Formats: sequence, structure tokens, C-alpha cells
Amino acid sequence: MIRVLVVDDSAFMRNAISSYLAEDTGIEVVGTARDGVDCLEKARQLQPDVITLDLEMPRMDGLETLKQLMASNPLPVIMISSLTEFGAEATLKAMEAGAMDFIPKTMSNDKEAFGDEIRRKVKLLARRKAFIRLKYSSQRSPAPAKPASAGATASLPHAAPSYARPAAPRAAGAGMNAGHSWQNPTPRAASGARCRGARDLVVIGVSTGGPPVVQKILSALPANLAACILIAQHMPASFTGPFAKRLDSVCPLTVTEAVNGDKLVNGHAYICPGGKHIGVQMRGPLAEVLVTEEPRSALYKPTVNLLMETAGNCMGRRVLGVMLTGMGSDGVDGARVLKEKGGWLIAQSEATCVVYGMPKAVVDAGLADQVIDADDIAEHIIAAVKG
Repeated sequence: MIRVLVVDDSAFMRNAISSYLAEDTGIEVVGTARDGVDCLEKARQLQPDVITLDLEMPRMDGLETLKQLMASNPLPVIMISSLTEFGAEATLKAMEAGAMDFIPKTMSNDKEAFGDEIRRKVKLLARRKAFIRLKYSSQRSPAPAKPASAGATASLPHAAPSYARPAAPRAAGAGMNAGHSWQNPTPRAASGARCRGARDLVVIGVSTGGPPVVQKILSALPANLAACILIAQHMPASFTGPFAKRLDSVCPLTVTEAVNGDKLVNGHAYICPGGKHIGVQMRGPLAEVLVTEEPRSALYKPTVNLLMETAGNCMGRRVLGVMLTGMGSDGVDGARVLKEKGGWLIAQSEATCVVYGMPKAVVDAGLADQVIDADDIAEHIIAAVKG
């Protein structure tokens, strides 16, 4: 039985969410809370498996509640957020602070869809309770002191939390030094494989649990990266603009929401607008960004399949594909085309995924060339771009 604590300042929403969850006999709502102070106390008393958490509440809002919860009693949290610009920005901060996923509050207008979505996500994220406990307990443990260096990745502003298992210390000088000049890394791959040939287009597919991982990876890439990056993140349309702005403010790379016809510029990352698809198209002899509403029938918008398929067809061996955390198998068909055309594919490791669905699909299909912890993906991208 999955135990859930429902937190919202609206009695209507508390009752609605509780009733939707109660439709599944494998879920029990063990309590409700009307604000953050109430939430922290009931989380301590009841020890639920999952918390649904509203953002805007009196006494203590959802973001502050989340920060205190992760510091004292880490649990899987699903944010219930508005689709306003403020709601989008607050939700992204919440994801960075430890929330595992979010559901737009406006979905409650469609009772059947909202109920299906919240039950599905609660059941999925309840399995990650031990993951959250381990991750945040290891972050609270004192780390051995190490000499300060200009190349310390931790010096990046607003660095997203670590998703990797504890690893052996790296050799001095590895990573980034002053001025974003990179030494040639020696990546560690689960498969022992290593990418051959320089890649100047990086295509990233990601869904549940993705925003903090995308931020972590882009924050560790230099401004002068000799490649362009295209990102298909499953996210509502009102969230992708604020997501791109937030990444641009904390990453050395330039990050913008993609527009159809954008040029493939080195050191530039494009986020697909929510509700549309992103890919690559040819304009004469030159490749450029494709933003389109087709295929309208796609289950996910954006669909990672279109991104990886068009990148493979247009640029073949010049493409590095990266499949990050997310539920389902979106991207596996496109990844197959990318591989057939000579592209290289990295999959995020199971141990560091919030949901090991999309990476698992490409691994199970035999398409992943490397399986890598989230903390190490940036250095593998740098190595692949250099060739």
C-alpha cells in the first residue's frame, strides 16, 4: 500500500486529490495538510511514501516547505503547480530543490486525466523513496575537505544537486579550469566503449525528473563548446520559456527557446517549445533547427523520436544522442535511426535516474553505446565533441 500525504491550502483541492487517489486500491491517503507548517509536522508523524505539495500556501509556501523537508525528512514530492509564469519559475526552483515531478493544477479541470496522471505518478515515484533518502542523506554527510581550485565545478552558480553514486576521487586538474578552458577528460563508460570521431550536434531527450539533470549537465559545459545542443523535454508550453531563461542565467552556454529556422550555433542550446516538436531540417546544404506541430498525433509533445530521427537523417555521424531520465519509451525509434546513420548514443544510468524508462528502452534495444551516471555525462559530451 502506497501512503500519501496531500498538502494544499484549498479544502476543495485537498478533497479532490484525495478522492482521485482513493480510486486506486493500492493507494491510501494517510493525511492532509493545509500549509507548509502542517505538512512538515504530519510528514514527520505519518512518514508517507509520497507527498503532493501545493506551491502557494499561507504561513509557509511550497518551496520553503520542500527545502525544509529535504533537509530533515526527504521524501518523494510531486508539486501541484499553476501554469502562470510565476508558477513555472517556482516549479523549476522546486525541481532543483528536490521535487521529483509536477502536475499542472489546471489539469484538474479534466477530472479523468488529472486522476489518471496523479495516480500514475504517485505509484511511479513511491518506488524512489529509498533513492531520495539515500541521495539527500549522502549530501548531508560531511565531505572530505579538498583544496579550492578555479576548476571546481561546485563553484558554478545554483548548481543542481548531485545525482551520482559516490565515486572515487578524480585526478587533480580534471574538469574545468579558469576561463572555461577544458583539459582532455578520460571518460569512464559502463560499456568500456569510447566515442570516435568529433560530434558537433548533441540531441537530448528527457522527461520525468529532467530539469535538474539538464541544468547539471549544461552548467558543466563550457561556453565555447564546439557543438550545438537541441533538447526535447516533456513539459507544458508555459514552462519551456521560463526553463530556457533559467538555464541561460546559470549556464556558460547560451540557452534559448527554439524557433523554427534557428541556426545550429556552437555553444548554443535550444529548448523545444512545449506543445511542439523539435528536430533538424536541411535548408539547401545547411542544417537548421526544425520546430513544428507535426506529428500532431504524437503521444508526447515534444517527441524525442522526431528529434533523434531527423538529427540522424540530416547529420549522421556528427550527432551525439543523450537519453536522460523519463517514463515510457519515447525516443527509442528515433534512436534506432540515429544509430543506423552512424550517431553515438549515451544513456543515463539506472542508479541516477528518477525514472529509468526512456534510457532503459534504448539500453534494452541494444542502442546505447555508453551508460553513464548523470554527474559524468557532461565530461563525456565534451570528449565526444572533441573526438
